[in-house]
Order: sequence, then structure tokens, then C-alpha cells
Amino acid sequence: MNIGVGNPLSGLPEVVKNLLIINILMLLATFVAYQARIDLSEILGLHHWSSEAFRPHQLVTYMFMHGGVAHLFFNMFALYMFGKILEQVWGAKRFLIYYMITGIGAGIIQLLVTELRIQSIMSDLDPELLQMVIDQGYEIRKSGQNFVDINARELNNLINISTVGASGAVFGILLAFGMLFPNVKLMLLFPPIPMKAKYFVAAYGALELIMGISNSPGDNVAHFAHLGGMLFGYFLIRYWKNTTSNFF
Repeated sequence: MNIGVGNPLSGLPEVVKNLLIINILMLLATFVAYQARIDLSEILGLHHWSSEAFRPHQLVTYMFMHGGVAHLFFNMFALYMFGKILEQVWGAKRFLIYYMITGIGAGIIQLLVTELRIQSIMSDLDPELLQMVIDQGYEIRKSGQNFVDINARELNNLINISTVGASGAVFGILLAFGMLFPNVKLMLLFPPIPMKAKYFVAAYGALELIMGISNSPGDNVAHFAHLGGMLFGYFLIRYWKNTTSNFF
């Protein structure tokens, strides 16, 4: 008797399968590059447009980078669970378009919200210190240091710390699942109770909004990027529904 381990990717639709593979490979590449003193998150992660490290391609590449195994796992688990259903319903082309637009849209919202926070801090900062952050902030962060002044330090972080992860696109997928299958019951982990998809998505979105507005110290989660993925997903689905007779 020949007993083998089945391929966990077998049976998956092509786009979801390849997105899983690419994201896993990029995390491995990040670990390998780090050993060679190359920070791929600095190169491919999304920086604010005022940062020396910003490049337009980062609006795409940032969604294939992750901050660690746990970050990757939860995003890819959601992609696996919900993305495969959407791709089977929509087809590969439409699903890929949706994934990319929601991911890029999430990045755009993240940049805009960051800009609002930057402007708020800049108005309260000493002009000389502000100019120092603008001129030297990136190199100071690269050296592993930062400003002592609280406002200067936060401003430097907002400008020069990169955003990474597929969470924006994943939240777009959650939104789409909730819109297409609103009454499907999902079993929550905490607490372990069933909840209809439409209520789950609404509750998750509300939680992200509250956490984004509260902006708690030490919270490095891009909550508004998550909401941006949902926002772009909502308008794209509404557009498709209004222009495509057989959308559902």
C-alpha cells in the first residue's frame, strides 16, 4: 500500500493557488534577503509619498509582503477559505481584478489617512525640528534610531515606516463574501458561535473603524487600509452589479 501526503493546494482555483504560493515565497525571500542585510520590506513595502523610500510600484508590491509567519498565516487562511469560493463564482479574471483593485485601493486609503495624521502633527511641531525630520528622518530610522521628541518621532514613523500585507485585499474578499452570501453562517473562533456573514462583515468593519479612530499607542495595524479594501470592494461590486446582467 502506497500512503502519501496529499497536496494541500490541489483542487484550489488557479488565482487563489498562485496568490498563496507567491505570498509564501515572498516571506521566505524576505527571510533569506535579511541574512544578506537586504530589507525587502523597505524596498517593496508601501511608504508615504513624502518618504525617500517611496516608489509607485509599492502600491502593488506591498500586498505581497508580510511582517512574519503569523501575519501571513491569518491573511492566507482567509484567502483560502473565502477567496476560493469567490473565484469559483466569478471566474479567475474577475477575481484577480477584484483582488488587485481592493489591495491597491487599501494602499491609497492608507496613504491618505497617513497624510491627514502627518498634517496634524506638522502643525504642532517646531519648524526647525520639522525640517530635521524631513531632511534626516529616513536615514535616522535606517540606522535604527529615532527622535526623542514624541511628535517628531511619530511624524518620522508615519513618513518612513512601510505598510505591508494582503489584509486590504483580504478585507475586500470578506466584504464580497458577505454581500454575495449574506445569510451563510460562519462559525466564529472567539466566541465560538455561529453568525450570518452579513453581520460578521458589518461587525468586523465597525470594529476596524473604532480601532482606526482611537489610534491607540503601540497599535501598528493599518485599520484604515482594511476599511479601504472593503470600501473599494463595495463600489466595485456595485459597479459590476449595475453593468453586468449575469454578475450573480
